[in-house]
Amino acid sequence: MGATKLSAIAVGIAGALAASPAFAESSDAEIALLKQQLHMLEQKLDKLQKQSDANSATAASANARAKAADTKAADANAKAASVANANAALPVKGPIAASGVVVTMPNNRPTICTADDQNCIAIVGRIHYDVGGYNYRPDTAATSPQKLDSGENLRRARIGIAGKFLSDWNFALIYDFGGSSDGFGGTGAAGATSVGFLPGGGTSGVENAYLSYTGFKPFGGKMAIEGGIMDLAWTMDESTSSNDIMFMERASAGIIAQNIAAGDFRSTAGTRWWNDQLWVGGYVTGPTTGAIHSASSTSPAGTSEQYGAVARIAGNPISGKNYSVHIGADAEWLIQPPRNLVTQAQTLTLSDRPELRIDPTSLISTGAIANVSGAQVYGVEAAATYGSFIAQGEYYWFNIDRTANTGLPPFGAPSLKFDGGYAQVGYVLTGETHSYNAANAAYGGVKPANPFSLAGGGWGAWEIAGRFSQMNLNDQLATAAGVAGGRQNVYTLALNWYVNSNVRFMLDYLHGDISKQASAVSTLDAGSKFNAVAMRTQIAW
Repeated sequence: MGATKLSAIAVGIAGALAASPAFAESSDAEIALLKQQLHMLEQKLDKLQKQSDANSATAASANARAKAADTKAADANAKAASVANANAALPVKGPIAASGVVVTMPNNRPTICTADDQNCIAIVGRIHYDVGGYNYRPDTAATSPQKLDSGENLRRARIGIAGKFLSDWNFALIYDFGGSSDGFGGTGAAGATSVGFLPGGGTSGVENAYLSYTGFKPFGGKMAIEGGIMDLAWTMDESTSSNDIMFMERASAGIIAQNIAAGDFRSTAGTRWWNDQLWVGGYVTGPTTGAIHSASSTSPAGTSEQYGAVARIAGNPISGKNYSVHIGADAEWLIQPPRNLVTQAQTLTLSDRPELRIDPTSLISTGAIANVSGAQVYGVEAAATYGSFIAQGEYYWFNIDRTANTGLPPFGAPSLKFDGGYAQVGYVLTGETHSYNAANAAYGGVKPANPFSLAGGGWGAWEIAGRFSQMNLNDQLATAAGVAGGRQNVYTLALNWYVNSNVRFMLDYLHGDISKQASAVSTLDAGSKFNAVAMRTQIAW
């Protein structure tokens, strides 16, 4: 019953008692009973009134909170509307999607890949900066040159990109700004300046620009079909990156062999197959980058498109936890020698600098061998490791075919035969090893277990190495058809400090002995001896 209804009843009873004479005359007992009932009604009325007041206060509080919430919501909506109006020209930002690319820095090489790792591109580079000096002693006044120039040389300064797309397609585009002559200017015929011509030194230019497909995996191994401008992995020494070789320069015998139809900056196409124990490859080759292909060029003269072929088989048949053995054989054929398009002369020159590039002068050289119809080089290679020790060697046999162009007997000049090779050993004092790279069938460099750090206490990796190399460019001496290119023996000692996986310092000491006569028919001594000390600062990523 509501409080209002009870109040009306109580008022009605009170009025009745006051107005009715019958009630005045009633007995005291009846009056007392009515008064008791009235008191009870008044108590109940008072209780209901208090409850009603409490309910009203609660409702008022709830209404106040609701009003405050409505006000806050209105303010938020107004603010959101204001921001929306301010950014009305901007696109609406949807849910954050997963990134489509992944940026990493393996070995400090900036690399961008798609999230599925099927497509990647990386910035690659290397800097090899050499300084050094010679103590050069010509045997007689007939020796050429009479002096070697000490100083410095930015041996390599390469920058480029390398990567893959659709997982199986690999590519690289790398340019080399370094070189023994440090630039493009040179002197051509009659002292004329010729862009791209560098007497006595290699031409700066494109070192790599190739495409390789590795989708085929026959016979349980891996296979690459590739072509373009490449650093051709022919011979073991050349298959080792210049970042990983134990000496500042490779042995002369290998350089001379590679320069015929292989080596760096070479145009080529071919294939290689490999697994953990075997590597087999073959390529057809053309000229190197920078060759002058124009028949109208006279300074320097243009040359015809030479071509050749190389093949190599090598492997790592014996290996264990801390030892390995490598053996191999290779062959090279110069099928079409380069031909001077001005004089039509078909010549070939075999030469090399004395395993150091501070001065670009060659101390042994056949000169331009005339009437060359072809050339072949055959080589063998072997290496082994045991713990931190490594030993490696290669030997090459050269055959240069010649034809006479006089039209009179004898109609053919005898072939020329040369030979040379090297043997080298190394030991990593800090315990690291040279790991085997099956993709190139050669040993890689040293990765320091504790890179140099003043804070961390690491001192990098330290290696000592020694090499003996020999190259003989003499044949048929004392005959008019002979060549007196000279015999060169070089002894090299090296100390290498691998600061970390990107920085290395190399210190080489060389002693060279060149035995040479003035010509094939003159025994006049034109030899020389030299000692040299040089240091390389290497940065690679």
